[in-house]
Amino acid sequence: MEFNFIPLALGEIFSPTTAAYALAALGLAVHFGFTGLLNFGQAGFMAVGGYAFAITAVKFEWPLWGSFLATIIASTLFALILGIPTLRLRADYLSIVTIAAAEIIRLSVKTPEFSDVTGGSEGINGAARTFNELNPLPEGRFGAGVLTYSADQWWVRIVGWALVGLACLLVYLLVRSPWGRIIKGIREDQDAVRSLGKNVFAYKMQALILGGILGGVAGAMFILPRSLQPDNYGTQLTFFLYTILLLGGAATVFGPIAGAIIFWVTLSLSDGLLTLLVANDLLPIASTQQGPIRFIIIGITLMLLVIFRPQGIFGKKKEAFFSV
Repeated sequence: MEFNFIPLALGEIFSPTTAAYALAALGLAVHFGFTGLLNFGQAGFMAVGGYAFAITAVKFEWPLWGSFLATIIASTLFALILGIPTLRLRADYLSIVTIAAAEIIRLSVKTPEFSDVTGGSEGINGAARTFNELNPLPEGRFGAGVLTYSADQWWVRIVGWALVGLACLLVYLLVRSPWGRIIKGIREDQDAVRSLGKNVFAYKMQALILGGILGGVAGAMFILPRSLQPDNYGTQLTFFLYTILLLGGAATVFGPIAGAIIFWVTLSLSDGLLTLLVANDLLPIASTQQGPIRFIIIGITLMLLVIFRPQGIFGKKKEAFFSV
């Protein structure tokens, strides 16, 4: 059995899934890395954005701009619902509420009562139709080597990474502005910021909304190359995003992008490597045990990263931040 690491890695680096993870992790960086909001429900923002996009595009047949606007509005409302009762309290209340809200969203969309709209456990197919209708690229397959894709596959990659670039530019400009200095001050000592006459609650809410919108747009991007499945938005997705964030650097703008690339390439290639080892009797495990072993490896890696380099690969030591 042949396993080509470099071609497969190149394909995963530019995949729309990597772009979606990078966008969602960047939103989490706004929450946790820059503002100190302990959000354990970023998967919920992705689910809200993904369902808002898919329902309006497939069920209501809205144009692309309408579905995109619905994604932003739904993510904003979800942030307001979570933030209004919790952001005036201690940080651990937000963590409890967000992880519970994400699970409520995931379980609610699977119930038979909402299946006519949400698709139930089967999810929703065809959300990319309106997106692909705007594809300006000619029909056919083109590229070089492993990076040869159809027009629709190139289109989703181009748009996905363009959104990541725009989001990085937006966050970069914001964190270097007076607004960014205030939210970083809130992260360090919100009482000191409050003593200067700043409305800490308002700034926290703004950061929660901004990061939530990035998560919602990432949720829409995540379903474009695949169908929408509710089980993809479990709590493990949020911890994937934290792994990506801590890997690249929690208080950095470009760290989440590098972390997403490293994480998704490693996760994808580890499955192929384990399959190769099991098929050649080099690893004495059953094929059903490959999935748990992948997550064990990722968990151990994250533990070592937190212990030996808490600021992440690209973060500065003075910006390491893991407590609120």
